[in-house]
Order: sequence, then structure tokens, then C-alpha cells
Amino acid sequence: MSHSPDIQMLRTRYREVREYSLTLATPLSEEDQCIQSMTDTSPTKWHLAHTTWFFETMLLKRHVRGYQAFNPRFEYLFNSYYDALGPRHPRSQRGLLTRPALHEVHAYRLYVDIAVLNLMSNANTELWAEIEPIITLGLQHEQQHQELILTDILHALSCNPLLPAYRIKPEPVPSQATQVGPIRWIDQPGGVIEVGCGATDGSFAFDNEKPRHPVFLGPYAISDRLVTCGEFAQFIADDGYLRPEFWLSDGWAILQANDWRHPAYWLPADDPRLHDLGESPHEWHVYGLDGTRPLEHAAAVSHLSFYEAAAYAQWAGARLPTEFEWEAAFVAPGISQMTGHVWQWTRSSYDPYPGFKPLDGVASEYNGKFMVGQLVLRGSSVATPAGHTRSTYRNFFPPSARWQFSGLRLARDI
Repeated sequence: MSHSPDIQMLRTRYREVREYSLTLATPLSEEDQCIQSMTDTSPTKWHLAHTTWFFETMLLKRHVRGYQAFNPRFEYLFNSYYDALGPRHPRSQRGLLTRPALHEVHAYRLYVDIAVLNLMSNANTELWAEIEPIITLGLQHEQQHQELILTDILHALSCNPLLPAYRIKPEPVPSQATQVGPIRWIDQPGGVIEVGCGATDGSFAFDNEKPRHPVFLGPYAISDRLVTCGEFAQFIADDGYLRPEFWLSDGWAILQANDWRHPAYWLPADDPRLHDLGESPHEWHVYGLDGTRPLEHAAAVSHLSFYEAAAYAQWAGARLPTEFEWEAAFVAPGISQMTGHVWQWTRSSYDPYPGFKPLDGVASEYNGKFMVGQLVLRGSSVATPAGHTRSTYRNFFPPSARWQFSGLRLARDI
């Protein structure tokens, strides 16, 4: 059967995305891929299986007549949060799943990949119209989990007193200036603007990015760049973590309960783990995917909770932008670092847009059910896969989350 260019392109895209997940897992041992360091994270092996479960459950079981599941019991093990599909293994116990073994998960991926590619090859026009949106959603879903593979394993490895690097051969750190110039403020006129995704060219957007709609913004200014590690170190040096006047009430309570004194993965000079590594530090070090390195003052500060980002903004005499201010400024002349560095906390609650409609069918649980108690982040991070970034993308996490690559830029009223 001859294939249309659209089918050929999606087949290629499918192979690329699926292979990249395995590439991300390559530096990890089997033991690494089984551990779960906290309830918010998941083992690498679980991510590899869950993203496969998504294609098997959402696509193959519904569109391949007589499809035989690789293992019917995987339905229970690798469902994430889809209540309509029945009971599932508790999220907090994913690290206990030593079985199935990693090689079985790889066999599961191969089994499903063959079935998906066969389905695409044999799809007529009518069937293609039904399955293309599901496959595209599944690939976007897998890209979300690719970022989680990195953030989750970073947290897990940080719990090891040896502070091992994720990468077998750490890549050279790009040279950066030790200082950056002062923040420049970019004035924005505000007014009624259109936000959200209204693309008519067939490009993908999640349901939470729709529909496109007008919002009113007052005049505001937004910083031309992200807040740096060096600037955040000044906040710490000014006792920023000890002064309640900068903190929201909930944030101050969490700070006290967890003894936060600096961003996640920062190591003060007197941290004994640095001496175990043979370091003789005189200042902050930061643990990351490449291991432990001296703090780069010009690098964007990362691994902040919303509370820490908001406290810094208060200390700096500014505030966090709303998600709509961020989106309106995305193409502003002179603005930089909007994507590819850190996700940027905004002052916007994760709420549905006016006229929001969830996806049809089981996938209706994808985003809408989480629209309470979360804050929106915009942009993308160093861990975000290529092709998974756009100006309307709405990431979201609880305000206390800081194991993601999350930082901030500033805004202020005019």
C-alpha cells in the first residue's frame, strides 16, 4: 500500500520519539531505572512502560480488531490516573515494581511499536482520520514523560550521597560570562489581546491551550531575561530565606517545615558531600545532570518552587508575570530566554479557559481534572525535548514543586 506524505511523516516521527525515550535511559543501570525517590516522581522503567500503555490502551485496543494485549495485567500496573479505566497500582508504590523486568518492558515497547506502525500502514482514509489525532497526542504525551525521565532521575540520584552524574561522560559546560548586565525592563502597553491556541494549520496544541480568547492587560513591564543564580545568591545572602515579609503564608510554612535555605540541588561550601568528592569549595556548588559543578553566576536559577520565585520577586521590588503577560511578551523586541532554559513560574492559577472543552473519550481526563490548586509555568527547559515548545504551552505544578527545571523572570506594573 502506498502511503501519503502525512502518514510517512508521522511514521518517521513516531519512530524518532519512541527511540529518544530509550536513548534517555541509556546512561542508566537497571537499578537506576527501578527507583522512585518520592511520590511525585516515577521510575524510568515505569515511564517507558506507561507511555507504551498509552498507545496500547488509547489506540490499539480501540482500533485493531482482535488485538491481543502484550500482558493484560499491565493495564493495572501502568495506568497513571485514568479513573474511567478502572483501578491501578498506587502511584507512591511504583518503585516497588521490580517485576516486570526491564527487558520485558523493552519487549513490550517493541510489541506495541510494531502494532502501531502496522496500523498506520494499513489505515484507509476514514481510519486515518480517527487514529492520527490519538497518535499525535500519544507522541506529545511521551515527550512530556521524556522530560520527567530526566527530572525524576535527577531527584533520585541526588538522594545518593555519592552524587553520581546522570550522564556517563559529562558534556562540557558551555562557557558563560561570570556576570550579566542589569535587567532591562521592556514596557508593554497592555490592552485587549488574544491568547491561547487558535491555529488553523493543523499544528498540535493540548486541550488546556484552547480556545483562543481575549483578555485585558493593564500596562506592565517585563524583564528582558531570566533571574540568574548570582542574583538569587544575593537574595540568600540578604537572609531572604529567614525574612517572612517576602513570603506567602503557605510558602513560609513549607519553608519552615522543610528547612529550605536555598534552591533544590544547591550545595553550600560546608556540605560534607563536596569534600567526599575531593572538592575544596569556597562557594556554592550545584548538582545537576552532569554531576556537581561550581555555581555559574550568569546561569538562570533553577529548581525553585513557586513560593521561592514569588519571595525573590517581592525582595526585588517586583512580581511574577501572569501567564497572559508572559504570552503577550513572547515576541517583544529585546526579550530573551523565553524557552530552552527553565520553565518560568507565573502568577496565574491553572484554570480552564472560557469555553474549555476536554478531549473526547477516555482522554478527557488528560488535563481538565487537574485544574485546581496548581500554578501555570510558561516556556520550556533544558530538559524539554526538541519540537515540544510553543508560546501557548501551559505547564502546571503545585506551588511547592521544585524538582523541575523551574525558575523565574520578573514583571512590574507601570
